[in-house]
Amino acid sequence: MPGTRMNWQRWVMTLPAIVFFGVFAIVPMCVAVYYSGLNWSGIGQAQWVGLANWANAFSNGEALHSLWLTIELMILCWLFQNPLSLVLGVFMAGKQRHRAVYGVIYFIPLLFSSVAIGITWSYILDPEFGLLDSLLKALGIGNGSENWLGNQHIAMFVVALIIAWQFVPFNSLLYQGGARQIPESLYEAAMLDGATPIQAFFFITLPQLKYTIITATVLILTGTLTYFDLIYVVTNGGPGDATQVLAMDMYKQAFTKLNIGAGSVIAVILAAFGLLLSILILRLTGFNKMESQMEGV
Repeated sequence: MPGTRMNWQRWVMTLPAIVFFGVFAIVPMCVAVYYSGLNWSGIGQAQWVGLANWANAFSNGEALHSLWLTIELMILCWLFQNPLSLVLGVFMAGKQRHRAVYGVIYFIPLLFSSVAIGITWSYILDPEFGLLDSLLKALGIGNGSENWLGNQHIAMFVVALIIAWQFVPFNSLLYQGGARQIPESLYEAAMLDGATPIQAFFFITLPQLKYTIITATVLILTGTLTYFDLIYVVTNGGPGDATQVLAMDMYKQAFTKLNIGAGSVIAVILAAFGLLLSILILRLTGFNKMESQMEGV
């Protein structure tokens, strides 16, 4: 039967993806759920304690504090990355030759590892001999010894800016690709109607980039949940616990305090929060319907 053969072919083609997802996503998550019920240091005999680790995680307030810090970092990363990436992406989508050169320059931060970026910015922001303080002092701004990463009131903002410096190039590429797919006929019609470049941006470019904006938003928000290496190098979750997001809390619980069960609880919370966040964004925006966004064409 043609229909049966088609269904069989679909299953065969999707089987590798299903196996890959199951081995590297479902199985580790099930293991993490099991570990969350253990009192175990990683070595020696493990003791099953059931939901005690979950109760402790929410009763001592540390996990909730890390959750709020993670949400704060998500908001800051979106505010710092998305508007700038949108503007740069639309700018690089132009046909002028010099814009391609700018695109290469903007892409450079994405080539470095998070550890290298963290070490570099730690030296730049050092209050004793950092380049930033020296530059501000030469300009007559500040006292030249601002502890950017040691001030608990601004440390999260600084971390978010460093993350934005690293990942704005990637999101700019998304917007560049999306902007280049917008038909030129829309802009030509707008010019004939007397629209200004700013009006064309807000009434043509932005609506046509609707799904690109949603994609970038999902990547930024869910990606924030996994930021660990850069924060570890730059602040190690400090000062105090001012930048101890969920990923940092998970690491410290599991590998510093040797409490694998508590660390696994946070790991499950991270995965569930990221999944629910992605589903919520897709539901609210209608992105999962995959309608055409070529209005007026």
